[in-house]
Amino acid sequence: MTSLLFRSRLVLCAALAMLALPVVAKPLKVGFAQTGAESAWRTANTNSMKSEAEKRGIELKFADGQGKQENQIRAIRSFVAQRVDAIVLAPIVETGWDPVLREAKRAGIPVILTDRTIQTADESLYACFIGSDFYEEGRMAADWLAKKVGGKGSIVELQGTPGSAPANERRRAFADALSKHPGLKIVDSQSGDFRRAGGKEVMEAFLKKHGRSITVVYAHNDDMALGAVQAIEEAGLKPGTDVVIVSIDAIKEAIQAVVDGKINCTVECNPLFGPKVYDTVAKLLAGKPIDRKSFNKDELFDSSNAAAVIASRQY
Repeated sequence: MTSLLFRSRLVLCAALAMLALPVVAKPLKVGFAQTGAESAWRTANTNSMKSEAEKRGIELKFADGQGKQENQIRAIRSFVAQRVDAIVLAPIVETGWDPVLREAKRAGIPVILTDRTIQTADESLYACFIGSDFYEEGRMAADWLAKKVGGKGSIVELQGTPGSAPANERRRAFADALSKHPGLKIVDSQSGDFRRAGGKEVMEAFLKKHGRSITVVYAHNDDMALGAVQAIEEAGLKPGTDVVIVSIDAIKEAIQAVVDGKINCTVECNPLFGPKVYDTVAKLLAGKPIDRKSFNKDELFDSSNAAAVIASRQY
């Protein structure tokens, strides 16, 4: 009897000791399907997501889409199989996401879109969008240009990846704004796929075709603009003087090119999404309300302010 009582007390003490142990929370597991590494902007975007995850103790499952939608779709299916807590997607193109996002929804895994939007008939397939207002960026670039050149000029356009939200919106906004300035004409437009090599190659072709009649380059991102700068210099022309260059992203290298007089204007597209994305994931998982659409604040940099900000740029 005494032995039984002793054993019962031991079991009770062990149970109480277990209750006294601190509860160790499982680290948050997030899957991030990135478009690729096509530009300095994209590298800064990836670094922000990775460094912020490490800072918060979040287990980040990272997948580089290498510029292909099928790679991103495969990554999302892998994240679903791994039962991540949330999925972050920077969609390469706008269409074709519904089937795989339905799989995530059936698994009860919320999806956050970053940087680029999608086209879908079912808005419930993703929780929210965090990014920049691409239309506003294109409008800002066009309005600045119209003032700079007095509403007259022959423009060549370096487009981003065909079918992507930034390429679609930046093109549409620029064209809408130019409709108020009949003296400004887009004489040629082609995709450089958001890549520096692509921008250089397309600009070389434009120069061969149109020669010195080109007075303005409008690039959908800085990497293509910097490629165009190379092509213009190799053609014996002075970028920023012989040809006005307007771009979007405001990476540090492009702002330096503004300081150097080789690019005339770049509109910011802030890539540092990490803190805002993980704050949103935390709210979602806690059942708290979130904004359906959230835009980063973007600025415009030209010769009037580029030199003052160059030293403080993080990307």
